[in-house]
Amino acid sequence: MAKRQKITTFLWFDGNAEEAAKHYTSIFKDSKILEAARYGDAGPGPKGSVMIVRFQLEGQEFIALNGGPQFKFTEAISLAVNCDTQEEVDELWAKLSAGGQEGQCGWLKDKFGLSWQIVPSVVPELLQDPDPEKSKRVMQAIFQMKKIDIARLKQAYAGR
Repeated sequence: MAKRQKITTFLWFDGNAEEAAKHYTSIFKDSKILEAARYGDAGPGPKGSVMIVRFQLEGQEFIALNGGPQFKFTEAISLAVNCDTQEEVDELWAKLSAGGQEGQCGWLKDKFGLSWQIVPSVVPELLQDPDPEKSKRVMQAIFQMKKIDIARLKQAYAGR
């Protein structure tokens, strides 16, 4: 039996956990639904309906629970995705923001209300430059964006 990861992100949904897991696993590579547990006679959900879905995104395990309407997602928790190319940023942004809401600085809410940060891998490098003027220009450029544009960041970094 394979060892489970020590810490797993647990997401609370209101009846659409399986739909969310299927949506997320369709977007990310190396992703799959691992198992779905259903409510039995004891409830509290309707017998046979999905209670918990365990799934992986890029090899990282998540659990989605159909817990009901009591709790909603907030921006206090988000899933950050490091992207190596603008094409990856564009693809993930389009797929995750569809039916959701675009935010500032690479943040979005998906159609389930879960917050994501779509971050080019180059951002930390540019922001940590020893020249404070360069990193300031990059941060100012990020504040002007919704979806992060790597070429515009590099232009800001260069002072153009």
